[in-house]
Amino acid sequence: MNSIKPVFTVLAGLFFIILLIPTLLVTPFMDQSKGKLGEELTVAKKEVPVLAESPVDIPVYRSQLKEIENIPLEEYVVGVVASEMPADFELEALKAQALAARTYITKQMMNENALSAPEGSIVTDTQIHQVYKNVEELKKIWGKEYEDKINKITEAVAATQGQILTYDNKPIDALFFSTSNGFTENSEAYWKEEIPYLRSVESTWDEESPKFYDQKIISVQEFEKKLGVSIEEGTVGKITELTPGKRVAKVEIGGKTFTGKDIREKLELKSSDFTWELKGDSIVIETEGYGHGVGMSQYGANFMAVDGKNYEEIVSYYYKGTEVGAAEPFLSKYTVKK
Repeated sequence: MNSIKPVFTVLAGLFFIILLIPTLLVTPFMDQSKGKLGEELTVAKKEVPVLAESPVDIPVYRSQLKEIENIPLEEYVVGVVASEMPADFELEALKAQALAARTYITKQMMNENALSAPEGSIVTDTQIHQVYKNVEELKKIWGKEYEDKINKITEAVAATQGQILTYDNKPIDALFFSTSNGFTENSEAYWKEEIPYLRSVESTWDEESPKFYDQKIISVQEFEKKLGVSIEEGTVGKITELTPGKRVAKVEIGGKTFTGKDIREKLELKSSDFTWELKGDSIVIETEGYGHGVGMSQYGANFMAVDGKNYEEIVSYYYKGTEVGAAEPFLSKYTVKK
């Protein structure tokens, strides 16, 4: 009986050690979970960005419903960025778009007469102003990707909240478009007004955009009808002048002179940088770029972001001489005016 006691003691000791070893192995990691490991877990679980309360509501004419909806400013900016720029673009490009969108609507609020907006609203939700879609509309478009995309866009908007672009202490016309032909355009080359911060700049990286090149084929009959011309045998017309942004400024067709903008709009071309060729009973038109070309190129902004540029560098490149300033003074004036 006495001989059993030492054996029992040894076995009990071994059992205790077996129980103790896992605890010793886990303890350092338990401590770490409160420190570095805990921090890493916090980073991995990214917080959903939250917008601060918007200082004003934007009366937006919802074109499908034919009614006016009052939308908090920053929620409106989220809906515009989500509608106007691909959510898979770089975060800094999305921030630049958010800044442009907020600047655009702030300037609209300063205008005495809202451009092409029904009474009681200051903008529509269409391309006439800025395309806007609400949460339910975006959920239908994005489906399962909605949460990730809306969080990314909200992060971009939150990072620029309260900021707009100014020139001479006034909100700018923050015009933007999809893809350049390698250059942006001077404002007066497309519209009448010469605006000092809307100058032509190189944007050569846009050649990588999937929207850089387009081809359209139309019949000679349709071409003549839309332009009100009769083309001469064997030739379409002659380009006589180019803009600073290397687009068509003037072209002569059948004894008539048109601007590149005229041709783009009448023939519904992607760009006013075009060439054409008569082939039988059809005219083959090739374009480079997508959009009017004035202001910020969206694909250009994204390529700049890929190259490491931040949103302030992007907007200062496309909007010459502008500054990032506070929206609050202008929003206060709008509130008083109401």
